[in-house]
Amino acid sequence: MHPSRTILHLDMDAFFAAVEQRDNPELQGRAVIVGGLSDRAVVTTASYEARRYGVHSAMPMFQARRKCPHAIIVAPRKKRYKQVSRAVMGLLREFTPLVEPVSIDEACLDITGCERLFGPPPLLAARIKARIRETVALTCSIGIAPNRFLAKIASDMNKPDGLTRIPAEQVLAFTESLPVGKVPGVGPTTFETLRRLGIRTLGDLRQCSDSLLERRLGRFGRRLKALAFGVDTTPVVPFTPAKSVSSEETLAEDTDDQAILRAQLLLQAETVGVELRKLGLRAKTITVKLKYADFRQVTRSLTLPGPTQATETIFDTAVNLLRAQPLSRKVRLIGVGASHLVPESAPSQMTLFAEVADRNATWEKIDQTVDAITRKFGRGAVRKASL
Repeated sequence: MHPSRTILHLDMDAFFAAVEQRDNPELQGRAVIVGGLSDRAVVTTASYEARRYGVHSAMPMFQARRKCPHAIIVAPRKKRYKQVSRAVMGLLREFTPLVEPVSIDEACLDITGCERLFGPPPLLAARIKARIRETVALTCSIGIAPNRFLAKIASDMNKPDGLTRIPAEQVLAFTESLPVGKVPGVGPTTFETLRRLGIRTLGDLRQCSDSLLERRLGRFGRRLKALAFGVDTTPVVPFTPAKSVSSEETLAEDTDDQAILRAQLLLQAETVGVELRKLGLRAKTITVKLKYADFRQVTRSLTLPGPTQATETIFDTAVNLLRAQPLSRKVRLIGVGASHLVPESAPSQMTLFAEVADRNATWEKIDQTVDAITRKFGRGAVRKASL
């Protein structure tokens, strides 16, 4: 363990729903569910007023409606949430340069040595909470601990608007009774494996041999053993380049109609292409994700001769992957992803497929022109005829 480190984990409270309540005073104090408007959609975020009725993230919308029939359902506004998230992350950098955004509503901060400027960690955390409240009129919960793992656990302990500290001298006592289901990375399969071994808390896990854990859980078993003793040396990295860009959609109705599926792929290829160009990245691998009506999921990927950020190339690749996948049943969800990302400024390797490379370069130039028109006149100013 590194007792000299002080890590904060910040988690915005019911972020999407809180932004909607803040932007629309009529929603304040009311049960708000952010998500798709159809019964087939899932809950993205629920306000705490809705959570009292058992509504939670990833719940099918038809279940959420049953549990909380008086809830107000709001369609997500991703652009707005990103805008507020950027403002929050900017505020955090006023306190330390070591800020790592973990997701749109979470961040890790290494505040080691910041006491001289801002006082002891609880006071610094309180200042951050006050700054966020004053600036963006939202609340957050903060965990303070000697490492990332424990700081994340602490941030979840007294939500909403919580501030929880786990001092270094209390780490072993705290982890002794911590349920293994609270550990990040322990999903249903790992939880069941540990349950069969009679392991319910990290204290139980300490008694388990390293060899048995590694045999049952591989490398993750070794990490779990370290976490059981409160050890996590994962650093806070201020900037992590995007590893992938993706877009997916739950369809209004299950379908195996190739024309409908291709139209969805084109929309998603456009979204992925725009994001790649915005980030200044190209992708080497394109993936298509399908979730069938019985919720069975498959993914199919193809590595390209050369990296791309062209919508047309992404779409053509996705369509070919779809054609190669026999549709044994109707499709519920479809998505497109781009991975193995490289900077657009990176030198391109010479390829045997010169014609393919030339066509890709042409489409990239067209996309850049369309992006410029979109920035000036708004999304939808230029659309593909098939859409």
